[in-house]
Amino acid sequence: MTVQTRRHSSAYKANSSRVPDTIDLEKQPTGARYKRRRRSSFDSDSDFESSPPPQAVATSYQQAQQQPMLAPAAMRRTRAGVGFRVPNKIMRWLCLALFSGLVLFIVTLFRFTLASSVMNVHIDLPRPMARPPVWESFPFLKRYQGGLKSLVPRKDNAPEYPGDGSEELGLGAADAIAEEKAIAEEKNDIQSRDNGDLPFSSSVFSPYPEYSSPEYVKKYGEKRECFLDEEQTVKVPQVHYFPGVPRGFPDAVIGSNEILGIKDDVCFDRFGRLGPYGLGYSVRKGGIGAGLEGHRDGSERIWEDHPPVDFRKVDWAAAQNRCVASNNHRFKDLPEARPDRFLSMPVGVPKHEKPLPLNDQKHPPKTGTDRLPRTAVVIRTWADFRYTPEDILYMRSLISELSLLSGGEYVVHFLVHVKDLNLQIWADDETYERVLNDSLPEEFRGMGTLWSEKQMELMYPGLEETGMRGLPIYGVYRSTFMCMQYFGHQHPEYDYYWNWEMDARNTGHWYHFFEKVSSWARAQPRKGLWERSARFYVPSVHGSWEDFKQMVRVQTETGTNSPNNMWTDPTKGGSGIGRGSWQGQGDQSIWGPVRPVEQDVLEVEGEGIPPTTMEKDKYEWGVGEDADLIVFNPLYDPEGTTWILRDDVTGYNKDNGMPPRRTVIITASRLSRKLLQTMHKETSLKRHSMFSEMFPATTALHHGFKAVSIPHSIYMDRRWPTTYLESVFNAGRNGASGGSRTAIFGEREHNFRGTTFFYSAGFSPNLWRRWLGYRVDNDGGEQEELAGEGRMCLPPMLLHPIKEVDMVIDDGEKSENELQNDQVIKDD
Repeated sequence: MTVQTRRHSSAYKANSSRVPDTIDLEKQPTGARYKRRRRSSFDSDSDFESSPPPQAVATSYQQAQQQPMLAPAAMRRTRAGVGFRVPNKIMRWLCLALFSGLVLFIVTLFRFTLASSVMNVHIDLPRPMARPPVWESFPFLKRYQGGLKSLVPRKDNAPEYPGDGSEELGLGAADAIAEEKAIAEEKNDIQSRDNGDLPFSSSVFSPYPEYSSPEYVKKYGEKRECFLDEEQTVKVPQVHYFPGVPRGFPDAVIGSNEILGIKDDVCFDRFGRLGPYGLGYSVRKGGIGAGLEGHRDGSERIWEDHPPVDFRKVDWAAAQNRCVASNNHRFKDLPEARPDRFLSMPVGVPKHEKPLPLNDQKHPPKTGTDRLPRTAVVIRTWADFRYTPEDILYMRSLISELSLLSGGEYVVHFLVHVKDLNLQIWADDETYERVLNDSLPEEFRGMGTLWSEKQMELMYPGLEETGMRGLPIYGVYRSTFMCMQYFGHQHPEYDYYWNWEMDARNTGHWYHFFEKVSSWARAQPRKGLWERSARFYVPSVHGSWEDFKQMVRVQTETGTNSPNNMWTDPTKGGSGIGRGSWQGQGDQSIWGPVRPVEQDVLEVEGEGIPPTTMEKDKYEWGVGEDADLIVFNPLYDPEGTTWILRDDVTGYNKDNGMPPRRTVIITASRLSRKLLQTMHKETSLKRHSMFSEMFPATTALHHGFKAVSIPHSIYMDRRWPTTYLESVFNAGRNGASGGSRTAIFGEREHNFRGTTFFYSAGFSPNLWRRWLGYRVDNDGGEQEELAGEGRMCLPPMLLHPIKEVDMVIDDGEKSENELQNDQVIKDD
């Protein structure tokens, strides 16, 4: 066995030249080993710099053999420093403060949540586009634009709509029929344009009674003629008409002029209707300077008998006062003048003597056995209303046709609303006169009466302020008739008051329209009157008026529901099981007053108490009785409808629900003195009021007064299927226009946009502008008139609304003063 000899220490020295990396660091002395590890990071990492020399290594090895293997405690490795450490006491306080703040924050949130009311946050989320209304898919009618060259007698006219049944066949059949008509009409149009002559000439339209007849003079006395000037040399011009209607002119789909007695086989062009009042001749001659362009053939006929009137010299207030005074013997005696205690503050109760007659004492007129009623036509306007030339034509026609040509049967007033509360019209006479003069055009000054909302607040104090829609109860929007009530209270000389508006137009004659409407309302029996007045009359569906009356009676008694209706409430249709047990759900007919609760009843004189039961009446009660309320839209029940103002009821007991009420949209109406005085007492004594379009009809309902809705002619701009139209407009309870959520009034009022009479109607202003000769929606205008059938000619129709008609005015011949005044108006 070979034994390896132990190397001497000199052998290690001989091999000391090896690489320093082979040194066993674990065998190095403790101090040297840890000193090596604690070198700075900035020291060099080179092996050459960090390796000790060979002699130092040997010396260290020898020292290591003499020391124990475990180093003393002082030489053990220590931890490196980790930075500043927060004391535990301070850390505990910081944690406590953080926790206290968090608790305080949570408590504060709960406090605000409990103190404030919880409200739903409205978020406008994108919704899918709604489908357009069904009526927008119906085709437009074309023959409203028919001209004078295509006039035919009404009896020979084949109306474009309705009447040929094409609306029930679908649009394709309608187009086919229209195409066949167009071929035949084109040949006639070419021949008419080549000839250039009108088929008829215009004539004077005089709807007035035979004032000079012995029968009339014996009954009402002699009618004195009225003039525009004090010298009695300028006669009042009269309206002209053409016989017949344009070929294919549509019939009215709602209402009928024929049943009202309005002459419907004639038509009026713009010169025959408005030419007597300044349309069609220059400013230098006293006209308005409009209507000088377009088709004018035959217009000279209007001024053949009477030359054009210079309206710059006309004082309408003086002319009307002279007319009323000269015909005073034909009317009822004037009552005692009512003292204006609000302004004059008299001491005690002054006594008034009866006014002396104002007739000509040198030539006293003949008096009759009867006396005519006095009627006021109150036109609602406001102080800063800007009157256009077209508005002035409208005002001239009202005064001429209603007042002057009738011998004062109607008296026109302007009720002017002063909106600026800073104008001290009640405290300063000069301010009152200045505001009143500035509120009306110069030719109409002296015909106005000022009023303000603050004045109404003093006249009718103590009304409950419900804040409906954020508007005051004394405001004109919610209480339109409040000023009319006070006007009637201060003017008891009138038997009837027409509440009329500045945006109503009539293509026919005003006197003819008002008289026929009043006569028809007088002839209506009371039985079933409220029920008939609650519906739209559609002649092509309902047939004659007598058929319509019987249909309404059946609908009221039995209802319009059906046992096949899956939505019928079985608890209201009768008891039992099966179809045979179903019964109709009719309504109670209105017969006499429909009272509110006992504490809201105000008894007045002349209430409509039935003389007998409804079953015994043979449609006799009410015939020959003048209506207390005449309106031009249905008198519908707002209960259950989507009309947003149905709950605008002030001062009534509503513990057991709303009082019975009726509504009519559009406030244009005629009110009797009895109705207006009752409304005045309801407001002043009982603190009762309702929304403007609800208060007159509801007052008539509560007191049993006679209220009539006039089925005047309403035209549509599109080809509605007539059965569908009737179902839409009479979609309320039991075939009426109101009384349920399906009623047209409220969310479904968009169906009126294509009509000629509604507050949101769009067809009426377009038709009126087109009739005046202007181009509307790329249709009509001067070139089309000259190249086609001539200017339009329309039968009598009531249009609403007509606002801000801008006419082409030729002001080249105006004087410098007139031009300066116009410039001031434009600058304002």
